[in-house]
Amino acid sequence: MGERLVWSGRPGQGLLLTSRDALLIPFSLVWGGFAVFWESTVLVQPNAPTFFVLWGVPFVLIGLYLMVGRFLLDAWIRGGMLYAVTNKRILISRSGPFSKFTALSLDRLPDASISESAGGRGTIRFGEPAPMWAGRNGMASWTPSLDSAPQFIAIENARSVFDQIQLATRGGA
Repeated sequence: MGERLVWSGRPGQGLLLTSRDALLIPFSLVWGGFAVFWESTVLVQPNAPTFFVLWGVPFVLIGLYLMVGRFLLDAWIRGGMLYAVTNKRILISRSGPFSKFTALSLDRLPDASISESAGGRGTIRFGEPAPMWAGRNGMASWTPSLDSAPQFIAIENARSVFDQIQLATRGGA
């Protein structure tokens, strides 16, 4: 039997806040605030050593990424993502400099979970999320669209899509 499309969609667009941001935003503000304080304090010293001036620059840049850049990067990546569910597979396509194509067979699908918000928008995750504070996943915990776990991020009618996937895994699609 041939493969047929059951559902297709795109992730939510624009600024996306996740439950992890309850910790990540305060941390990023403290980091960025201290980095800017350090650098500005060094720059106003009349004969500050070059080493001290340059030492703060990477920390300021990291702070800018943590406070603002990660949201812009995530929105940009999600703008080039497409999702599909067929009667045989889960398909996730990500274009751009972080391009990746993921195909998960329904008969070998990892545990799926759903997190919903009011209004029916939600995220369906296939597998475990990236660790919160690092590991080898790098920016994944800070940038949801780069998480190593396949997921449908902030999709419309998430519960309905989740139910269609569950039905398809039982061979009913």
